[in-house]
Amino acid sequence: MEHTELDKPETLDDLIKTLHKIFESDSVNVEEVQSIMESYESKPHEWMKYAKFDQYSSIHDHTDSHCFLKLLQGQLKETLFDWPDRKLQAGMKQKTQQVLLENQCAYINDSLGLHRVENVSHTETAVSLHLYSPPFQTCQTFDQRTGHRNSVKMTFWSKFGERTPYESSVSQENN
Repeated sequence: MEHTELDKPETLDDLIKTLHKIFESDSVNVEEVQSIMESYESKPHEWMKYAKFDQYSSIHDHTDSHCFLKLLQGQLKETLFDWPDRKLQAGMKQKTQQVLLENQCAYINDSLGLHRVENVSHTETAVSLHLYSPPFQTCQTFDQRTGHRNSVKMTFWSKFGERTPYESSVSQENN
């Protein structure tokens, strides 16, 4: 199948449709997805109904999935960590840090390590868009001081911008 250059997505709906097209294929190019997500210029009126605010994430893995993180507003600091050594029971070793600016798109998977994402501003909100392929129901979080891990269920606050009750947002079955 011949590859065609995809148009720059003008709207959030365009971006979602383009990503659906890309992920129909059996082989997905990480750089292409990152480039498409970066090329969408953030328009707050398009994503505001989906925005839910929190200050930072725990250190976490991505359950053997690809994770793309695009900044729609503000700035976020991403800190990468090495996987902890189970035998040593020591604290987490920090690898790198980067500050993501509006419209930038970062990528991580478990072979690259673990990360934490945080808004370091006390006055400006930050909004990010996440794409996980394949989706996952649980992930592991890590204590920075001890390296101790916990398995946690993913929770979802809304579907298509509408608030969902907590009970129905978590799958009770192992799929």
